[in-house]
Amino acid sequence: MTAPRTPTTADELRAVGLRVTAARVALLETVREGDHLEAEAVAGGVRDRVGHISLQAVYEALHALTAAGLLRRIEPAGSPARYEGRVGDNHHHLVCRNCGAVKDVDCAVGHPPCLEAVDDAGYLVDEADVTFWGLCPNCRPETA
Repeated sequence: MTAPRTPTTADELRAVGLRVTAARVALLETVREGDHLEAEAVAGGVRDRVGHISLQAVYEALHALTAAGLLRRIEPAGSPARYEGRVGDNHHHLVCRNCGAVKDVDCAVGHPPCLEAVDDAGYLVDEADVTFWGLCPNCRPETA
């Protein structure tokens, strides 16, 4: 009996109806290995893997992969958009007010959407987006 084969990045792209290209594979792997990367950092990682790629092509691929549900785009206030590979679990984020570092934090309570609106105004709520702001351990003042 053989173990089930783990889907490759190319398999994942095909499964959502996207054409498989070296740049898309490199981009998806770069974001998944990174930590809430901005587009310019993603472009650098893709260039390290496959050579030249325009920033416009990176933005287009990020848009396509986000729309397909393979990546998640977050936009902390006052910061450029960032991309992450953790999708589908409605987790939240911690953001440092000083250096802008972003870290994942699991759902505040229970199953998605994790929080319930006092009045949902008739909406079918399926996601809550919570950002916790503060100072990361590197930026916190030392206490004696």
